[in-house]
Amino acid sequence: MSAPASEDRSAARTGASVGARPGGTGETEPFGTRLADAMDARGPLCVGIDPHPSLVRDWGLPDGVPGLREFALRTLEAVGPYVAAVKPQAAFYERWGSAGMAVLEELIAGCRSAGVLCIVDAKRGDIGSTMNGYADAFLGKDSPLAGDCVTLSPFLGYGSLAPAIAEARATGRGVLVLALTSNPEGAQVQHARVASGASVAALIAAHAAVDNAEEVAGGARLGTVGLVTGATIGSAPGDVGADLAAVRGPLLAPGLGEQGGRPEDLPGTFGAAVGAVLASASRSVLRLGPDTTALGEAAKRLAGELAAATGRG
Repeated sequence: MSAPASEDRSAARTGASVGARPGGTGETEPFGTRLADAMDARGPLCVGIDPHPSLVRDWGLPDGVPGLREFALRTLEAVGPYVAAVKPQAAFYERWGSAGMAVLEELIAGCRSAGVLCIVDAKRGDIGSTMNGYADAFLGKDSPLAGDCVTLSPFLGYGSLAPAIAEARATGRGVLVLALTSNPEGAQVQHARVASGASVAALIAAHAAVDNAEEVAGGARLGTVGLVTGATIGSAPGDVGADLAAVRGPLLAPGLGEQGGRPEDLPGTFGAAVGAVLASASRSVLRLGPDTTALGEAAKRLAGELAAATGRG
């Protein structure tokens, strides 16, 4: 096992920034444009920095805050030069209370310093002042929990997400809205039909398309509002009538590797929208740690496969 993460990891180790970033200096480009640029430069791969207790122990680390921190920062250092984004799952940090959240804050700050886009996978969703609070926490200009983007749940009604979408636009960040997830239970809600005959997923996609229209018309490469659409959903977009190409926003596709998703399957699932896909892998890459060279090589190889499959290679 290589040496523990140092207190002052150099930003230079994880590559140069792609576009101006929230919280930094200079004019901030919209998140969708920065993400599209990063996918062009490094391939459309997102690595989930998800410190599952079993993985932390497999790395020879204690299942506690020191192990959490070492796992998170070592992964960022290893994969940063080869990914368009990383995606810490907030639950694995929240389980350690304030100390774990401090690690998440440090990781987000480390991404900013290293020029690596950070998607905070928090899946927040609520109404009114509570949604305003989540928007401030995960998208606010000065919040230590604000990465470049946050995942949101729309199942209290898409309109309930308005405060978060407005805050994302104001700060140059993005949101990724659950639409067609790969877990079997998701279909009970997402594939359901409303009185008009449209599916819930299709309506979410249509709302996102409307929200992105003006921004894309103004020159943004991708809009602020993206969707979470699993890499293993097969023909579901067509089955439920969800026009993903019309969204013109990022499509986060979790499920590569351990969940059965393969780069070569993405064009068949996403069709004309495949160029907007940011595919995500977690355990299939993380299992190669704690060796940073092996982690980096796995990310580089997978990013190349994804670039070829989605027409960026």
